[in-house]
Amino acid sequence: MQNFGQKIVVLGAGESGVGAALLAKKIGFDVLVSDAGPISEAGKLELSTNEIVWEEKGHSMDEILRADTIIKSPGIPEKTRVMEEIRKAGIKVVSEIEFAKPFSKGKTICITGSNGKTTTALLIHHILAKAGFDVALAGNIGQSYARQVAKLDREWYVLELSSFQLDDMYDFKANVAVLTNITADHLDRYDYKIENYIQSKFRIINNLSPDDWFIYNADDEVIMKELATKKINTNTAPFSLKKKEKMAAFADEKQLTINIKQQLIMSIHELALKGKHNTQNALAAGIAGRLLEIRKEVVRESLGDFVNAEHRMEFVAKVNGIEFINDSKATNINATWFALESMDKPTIWVVGGVDKGNDYNELTALVKEKVKAIICLGLDNKKIIEAFSGIVDTIVEANSALEAVAFAYQLGSKEEVVLLSPACASFDLFENYEDRGNQFKKAVKLL
Repeated sequence: MQNFGQKIVVLGAGESGVGAALLAKKIGFDVLVSDAGPISEAGKLELSTNEIVWEEKGHSMDEILRADTIIKSPGIPEKTRVMEEIRKAGIKVVSEIEFAKPFSKGKTICITGSNGKTTTALLIHHILAKAGFDVALAGNIGQSYARQVAKLDREWYVLELSSFQLDDMYDFKANVAVLTNITADHLDRYDYKIENYIQSKFRIINNLSPDDWFIYNADDEVIMKELATKKINTNTAPFSLKKKEKMAAFADEKQLTINIKQQLIMSIHELALKGKHNTQNALAAGIAGRLLEIRKEVVRESLGDFVNAEHRMEFVAKVNGIEFINDSKATNINATWFALESMDKPTIWVVGGVDKGNDYNELTALVKEKVKAIICLGLDNKKIIEAFSGIVDTIVEANSALEAVAFAYQLGSKEEVVLLSPACASFDLFENYEDRGNQFKKAVKLL
C-alpha cells in the first residue's frame, strides 16, 4: 500500500475534495481542506460535522507545505501559485481516485475518452446493476469514489475518469479499462499540445496486468497510432463500426455483434440510444458486461431499456411541431459532431460559450448538410460567426438561454429541430453545463 504519511491536505472542497477528506478522516489522517474560493454551505456543514478543519477564499501556505500528501481536486490547474509552490517543495500530489483505491476491496471498471465516457459508464453500471452486482458509479460522475469507499465499500465500481483525474494517478490499476476515443479537448491545460493530452488519456492502461482487460475503439485513428508505439501487457478487446476481423465487438447498419465468451447478436433498432457514437458506447459496454460473464439476455435487455443522463442528447419538448434537444454536455467539437451527425431533420443549432481551442472547420460539411440557422450563445462569438458565415444564411447572437430559445422558436418550423450542442464550456454565461442545460429547458417550457 502507498505511504501517504500522516498529514493530508485536500485542495478544493467540491464533491471530490470533500469525499477525499471524509475518507482520510475515517482512516485516521490529520486532515486540512483548503479552497481558494468559497466553500458551499453544505460542504462546510459536512466538514465541520466530521471535525475536519477547513479554510476558504485563500490558502495558508505554511500549513499546506507541511503536508505529507496533497490530494488535488481535478479542476485545479498546475499553473496556479499554490501548485507551483507544492511542486517546488517536492510534496507528493495525488488525485482523490489514487488516494481512495488502497482503502477499497472493490474491483474497478474505468472509462475515459474525449466523448462518450459518461454514457458508457452509465451503460456499464446499468448492465451490472441489472445483473445483481454490488456496484457503485463514481469518479467524474455522481458521488465521489472516496466518499463511497468511506461510506459503504462495494464489490465493483464503475469509474468515469477525466484526463485531469488520470494526471495525478500513479499506482492505481483498473481491472477493466475502457478508452472510447481521443480528440482535441482541454488543450489549455496541456500547453496546447495534443501529444500531452493523448499521454494523459493513455494513463488509463497504467499498471494493467495480464489478467486485466483493455477495451478500445479500433476506429479511432489517434488511439490506433498511439497503440502502435506501446507494448500492451494485458488482454485487449477492440470494437469497431468499420471492421469485423479480430474485433471483440462490431456493428453495421443492421446489427451489433459481441464476440466475448459466446456470441451475442442484437438488432441496432433494439438499442435505446440512437446514433453511431451511441452504438460505439453500447459495444464498449456490452463487451464489459460479457467479460464479467453477465448473461447475454441481461446485456441485451440493458442496452435496450437504458435511459441516458440529463443534458446528453436529452429530448426536452415538442412545441408546435418543433423538437427541442438539450445536449449541453457537448463541450467540445467532437461531441457536437456526433450530435449534428445524428440529426435527420433541418436543425437550428445553438452553439457557443468559452472556446477551448476549437477548430470549427471539422464541422463544416455537417453544418452545410444539416443546419438551417445558427444561434450563438456566448459572450465572444466572433470565431463561430467567421467559421460559418457564407455557409449558413441566418446567424444570430443571444445573451441568455431565454433569448436563444425565443430566437429558435421564431426561426423554426414544423418538423424541424432546435439543438443546444454548444461545443464550448459554459462559464461565460452559466455556472456549468448543467446550469446551461437547465436554463435552456426552463426557457423551452415557457414557450
